[in-house]
Amino acid sequence: MSADLIFINAKVLTMDEAQPRAEAVAIAAGRILAVGSNSDVITRKGPATKVVDAGGRMLLPGFVESHLHLGLGGSELYDLQLGKVHGFDALRDAFQAYAAANPDLPFLMGQGADYAMIEGGVTRHDLDRIISDRPIAMTSHDHHTIWANTLALQLSDTLNGYETSPGHEVVMGEDGLATGELLEFEAFSRIVALAGRGRLNLGIATGGEPDPKPSQAERDQDKDQFEIGLKHCAKYGITSMVMMDGNRYTLECLRELQDEGRLIARVKVPFHYKPNMDHAQLDRAVEMTTSFNDEWLSSGFVKMFMDGVLDSGTAYMINDYPLIPGHKSVALFPPEVFNPLAAEIDRRGLQIAVHAIGDGAVRTVIDGYEVAQLQNGKRDSRHRIEHIELIDRADVPRLGVLGIVASLQPSHPPGAMDFGMEPTLTNIGAARWPDAYLHKTLKENGAPIAYASDWAVTDVAVMRSVQAAVTRVPFSEDCTDERLSLEETLHAYTAGGAWAAHTDHITGRLVPGLAADLVLLQADPETVPPDQLGAVQVALTICGGRVTYAAEGEAL
Repeated sequence: MSADLIFINAKVLTMDEAQPRAEAVAIAAGRILAVGSNSDVITRKGPATKVVDAGGRMLLPGFVESHLHLGLGGSELYDLQLGKVHGFDALRDAFQAYAAANPDLPFLMGQGADYAMIEGGVTRHDLDRIISDRPIAMTSHDHHTIWANTLALQLSDTLNGYETSPGHEVVMGEDGLATGELLEFEAFSRIVALAGRGRLNLGIATGGEPDPKPSQAERDQDKDQFEIGLKHCAKYGITSMVMMDGNRYTLECLRELQDEGRLIARVKVPFHYKPNMDHAQLDRAVEMTTSFNDEWLSSGFVKMFMDGVLDSGTAYMINDYPLIPGHKSVALFPPEVFNPLAAEIDRRGLQIAVHAIGDGAVRTVIDGYEVAQLQNGKRDSRHRIEHIELIDRADVPRLGVLGIVASLQPSHPPGAMDFGMEPTLTNIGAARWPDAYLHKTLKENGAPIAYASDWAVTDVAVMRSVQAAVTRVPFSEDCTDERLSLEETLHAYTAGGAWAAHTDHITGRLVPGLAADLVLLQADPETVPPDQLGAVQVALTICGGRVTYAAEGEAL
């Protein structure tokens, strides 16, 4: 069989233990045809074969983005970006310039706001001083808090507050009105809907479906946001992704994109289970899994939140927050609820992925997975914990013993990439810094590692996250070096992510017979100084044999 495309003179990192390195790869009919030396692989050349001389650049499996929010990420690309904005004056100038440049936008939304942007915290009155005659709001960098001005609160029917589930809060002031700070997804769901993103937000806010059923025009609008996100990810070498929000509507939109030839990456979508649901709702997860199960679009797992985040004090801790005596936050699924739920999901043959940031949340999830394994027997479940920002040392070896995937984000540790040190380090407390973001320790104790960005929480650019992973500095002399090696990091972004997603029989390695998902980098990262890895650009992204991104001058 002749190849459609052959890469020669490449530095090939295959992620295949049987043949870790090579210099040439041939692909045909969307599959890897051959991997090996130039002389071996070039024998696959036919009269119509395109041959690309990689010139010593690195060729590796397409990146697997193991935790992201595709539709929300796509919809936020054109919002006001606040990641480098600090202080009231800078915030005012940024919002007013954005408002002037977008006079017809009905809602002005900012993204990436730092919790420490304004000393003492942000209120609606601060935002009113910036703009009061148009609704404005801004989302925290971790996407777990929104701050809104008075008009936005009024128009969204939030100003007088409303009842939310534990762990979600419309913060109220002494005047009986909302302060403008909205903690977690239920609390700011109305603001998100006012911003025109209600349907895209359902998969994380409620786990429900749009009601009434969206018109085709509305579906097309949402599909466009997914496609914007897909194209943005392809620019960074991503060929597979695991969404951490979703519902059947998400899958239906993506299936329409697939049918139209616009689905340019493999996407896995969860059923999002909320505390107000009962076990009967898992029938929906099974139905999603049955209806969407091909190499491009699948489900097969249940996503939950066990807690919130450190910066807002909603992460569930074993001990009190250092500056808030008596406050540990809460488990959104206490053990008496989570343990039988985990066992039931596992019994149905579904994978589980739980957001757990505080050490109390992490322990609760581990305990539940252990109960499921004891009750149902050990199977190839690959249950996951998302984030694990703080973990009690006694719980570290339990992940390896139970086969729990550590789904981690190298961009999240304070100071590693875009996040500032505060208030995160203060909320953890210096005594616990040695137990935070233990990527290397978890790996050394047997936990399978999958890396991701959590886009739009942080930049989805893979090589920036790779740089963060290999250059991260310990918080103090008491902390161990938690960096993975460059090759380990790339493995976590390829084969490790595919294994964690149960797609290692499809992608993640350059092995004959697997999908032709590849990324050609503009340089060889092994020859680039670690602090410059983030500048390494993608030359070509290929998914299923199809070029989904080509840098200027690289078109085939």
